[in-house]
Amino acid sequence: MTDEAQKTVSAALVVIGEEILSGRTKDENIAYIAAYLTRVGIQLREVRVVADVETAIIAAVNELRGRFTYVFATGGIGPTHDDVTTDAIAKAFGVPVVVDPEAVAAMRKRYVGTELTPARLRMARVPEGASLIDNAISRAPGFMIENVIVMAGVPNIMQVMLDDVSPRLKKGRPMLSCSVRVDVPEGDAAEGLGVLQAEHPDVQIGSYPFFQNKRLGTYVVLRSTDQAKLAACQNALWKFIAEAGFPAAPGEG
Repeated sequence: MTDEAQKTVSAALVVIGEEILSGRTKDENIAYIAAYLTRVGIQLREVRVVADVETAIIAAVNELRGRFTYVFATGGIGPTHDDVTTDAIAKAFGVPVVVDPEAVAAMRKRYVGTELTPARLRMARVPEGASLIDNAISRAPGFMIENVIVMAGVPNIMQVMLDDVSPRLKKGRPMLSCSVRVDVPEGDAAEGLGVLQAEHPDVQIGSYPFFQNKRLGTYVVLRSTDQAKLAACQNALWKFIAEAGFPAAPGEG
C-alpha cells in the first residue's frame, strides 16, 4: 500500500432541506453515506443539516471544504424554486451557473420533446467547471466541483450517484471494527475503559448502553485502521473483562 493510501481521507456531509429540519421527512442518507464511506476508506467526521437558504449553504460549504478532504451535500437540486443548492454552491466557488449540454443530453434520455420543461431543465444547471455525476434512475445529474460532491436527496437516487462518483475519490485505509457485549451497566465499566483508551490511543473505544430483558448492558466498540493495533486492543479488552468478572460475549461487528 502506498504512503498516500495510508493517509486519512476525511469527509463532511451537508444535508440540505427544510423538510428535514421541520420533521416532515426523516433523513435516510446519513447512515448510508457514513457506512459507505467507512467501507471505502473515507472517514466521515462531521454532519450538518441546513435549510434551503443560499447563505446557510454557502457558509457551511466554504467552512467545511477547507477542513476536510471531501464535502458531500444532499438535497436541493430539484426543479422547484426552493431548490437553491446549485446556485449556492456556484456562489461559494465564485463561478456562474451554466446549463450543461451533457446534462441536457442525459435528461433527454428520459424526457422527450416538450416533456423537458423549463422547470426540469433547471436540473441541467451546474456551476461552471463542475463535472457531472450520473443518475441512472431519473437522469438529472449531480455534480462535483473541486472537493465538493453534490447529490440528490432522494435516497435511491443518492445511492446510484454515490456509486458513480466513488471511483474518482482518493481513499485511505478502511476503518475496521469489532464489538463486545458486556452485561453490566456502562458506569461499571467506564473506569477500566478509560484506562484501556489511554493505553491504546490509536484505537477508538466507544461504549453504548442498552436495556434488554429488564437489565442494563453495554456494547463496547473498537475502531481502527490498523488491524494489529485493533487486535491488541481487543485482547486487552477481553483481559479487562475477565479480571473484572463481567459477563460478556462477542458483539455483532
